[in-house]
Amino acid sequence: MLTLTQDAAKKILRLIKEEENSQPVMFRITVLGGGCSGFQYAFSLDNTHQEEDHLFEDKGVTVVVDESSLALLQGAQIDYVEELIGASFQIKNPNASTSCGCGNSFSI
Repeated sequence: MLTLTQDAAKKILRLIKEEENSQPVMFRITVLGGGCSGFQYAFSLDNTHQEEDHLFEDKGVTVVVDESSLALLQGAQIDYVEELIGASFQIKNPNASTSCGCGNSFSI
């Protein structure tokens, strides 16, 4: 199961509203190989899902995660952080043994 902080949910709902799509829009989280620590997170808005995708509802947002990414994200919390150097989604992932300084890549 994944959870969203209130800040993440607000930002995602704002992005979905700006999308102005006639179909329901979901927030997709994917784990890809790469990044400075071995795996990296990817975020996108999506209006389709595949049979092997898992859908979660939290704070009014539908989150979509593919089967292989889900195993690496179990119990994770998605946050949205605004700092002087920029703003980004960050994942607090209990499965990660290390992560890079920017929080966008990790290893297990």
